[in-house]
Amino acid sequence: MQLAVGNIVEGKVTGITKFGAFVELPGGKTGMVHISEIAPTYVNEIRDHVTENQVVKVKVLNITEEGKISLSIKRAMDRPAPAARRSSAGPARLDRPDQYDWNSKKKNENLSFEDMLSKFKQTSDDKMSDLKKYNEGRRSSNRRGYSK
Repeated sequence: MQLAVGNIVEGKVTGITKFGAFVELPGGKTGMVHISEIAPTYVNEIRDHVTENQVVKVKVLNITEEGKISLSIKRAMDRPAPAARRSSAGPARLDRPDQYDWNSKKKNENLSFEDMLSKFKQTSDDKMSDLKKYNEGRRSSNRRGYSK
């Protein structure tokens, strides 16, 4: 089988170093998967992701004139379908990191369950009240002939 850049093939891991893994490819050739191409996440220890004699799927990234073959395991993986995007229309999104109260656990450590529940209800009521005021303000501006 002729190897070409872009091909996805199966090979067997023959060696692991601190900078990558060597993979034996069909036809007896050997290529190397750099540590940055092992997994889609940060890789500190290659042996956490692959083992010797493991059969892996790799993508051929480059073949040099000297015959060195660069491979990637992460680029050969099936990519999950992108998540559906949420609409930005509507009230302010509360799941954004800049709106999250990172200190809430520290504040609630010494509170009883009833106190936390009471605090939650008050916060919820305040937010609902703000949301109603916001929506009423939008409705009244539309009645006066203003456009968005």
